[in-house]
Amino acid sequence: MTAQGDALLGDAVRAAVGAVSDPELRRPLADLGMLRDIRVDGGTAHVGIALTIVGCPAAQRIERDVREAAASVAGVDAVDLTVGVMTSDERRELTERLRGARTRTIPFGPESLTRVIAVTSGKGGVGKSTLTANLAVALARRGLAVGLVDADVHGFSIPALLGLVDDAGRTVKPTRIDELILPPVAYDVKTISIGMFLREGDEGAAVAWRGPMLHRTVQQFLTDVHFGDLDVLLLDMPPGTGDVAISVGQLLPHAEVLVVTTPQTAASDVAVRSGLVARQTGQHVIGVVENMGAMTLPDGTVVDLFGSGGGERVAEALSTAEETVALLAQVPLSPALRAGGDAGIPVVVADPDDSAARAIVDLAARLSVRPRGLSGRSLPVTPR
Repeated sequence: MTAQGDALLGDAVRAAVGAVSDPELRRPLADLGMLRDIRVDGGTAHVGIALTIVGCPAAQRIERDVREAAASVAGVDAVDLTVGVMTSDERRELTERLRGARTRTIPFGPESLTRVIAVTSGKGGVGKSTLTANLAVALARRGLAVGLVDADVHGFSIPALLGLVDDAGRTVKPTRIDELILPPVAYDVKTISIGMFLREGDEGAAVAWRGPMLHRTVQQFLTDVHFGDLDVLLLDMPPGTGDVAISVGQLLPHAEVLVVTTPQTAASDVAVRSGLVARQTGQHVIGVVENMGAMTLPDGTVVDLFGSGGGERVAEALSTAEETVALLAQVPLSPALRAGGDAGIPVVVADPDDSAARAIVDLAARLSVRPRGLSGRSLPVTPR
């Protein structure tokens, strides 16, 4: 082949390799500045790329995808791949490019197009985290870009519910590019939790933090974690109306709130308080979900293990003369829902025909019909 032909083939290889997406950043390698010398000589494609950090957890996948992309170009007989690492200046430039004009500020403010939904409950044990994890996956399966913050610092469980653990049972760690944190992805949901930052061997330890540390942790999750452009950001809140609830109210006063309860009075009466506190900080209660509702057995028998009517009572108590709060979903007791949580495979994936899975999928459909709007929001444009 002539030198001109090799040059044209090199351009084709560069385009193919540049289109490969980084599995963590979800952007093409060309946009991330990860391409190096790429040329073709006698049918052999010589490809150079630079990973973001030493020990990049996505290295093997990137190398495989790059080899396949280069080899797919007609005229390429072999691929010679050289893998390096970005310099500190290149990483700094990358983080600035990813952050854009934003410098360590919360990107989910009132002007953001991302819907922020805090999932709250009055007390623990109502299945709030299991519901939140499945709701996040159900929204992602509808084609939405979804992020999930495990704000239940003391009782974090989201990583396990989404299967973000390795073969040894250790929680998957996020990747750091200088001060930028890349959240692990499970079932197309970008997820962050304090459990991902505990030292190896401390995964089962208690996190005994007080107010100021809790506030800084939530703030860092919202500031330093690079979620990218999201349609929906879910926050799995701790039960009750303590420090984290107050911090989230201060940091995200425009957030929407979804209140979770069980049918029994002991849960529903307390659940009302979480909605009232959220409303006091300016947040908007968008609805109530009743979890662990009546279960229908194969013979048709209905079992109300936790009674009935709790969701309706919470919705009625949170409704005002100006606004009616709806009971958006009633999720029945489900062995499959519990089993999916234990296995790290959400029931909406593992058993989509299960009654609880169908209820959560229907909830996701109801929540997703409210598109991100521009009305009343300032846009980053300057008239000329």
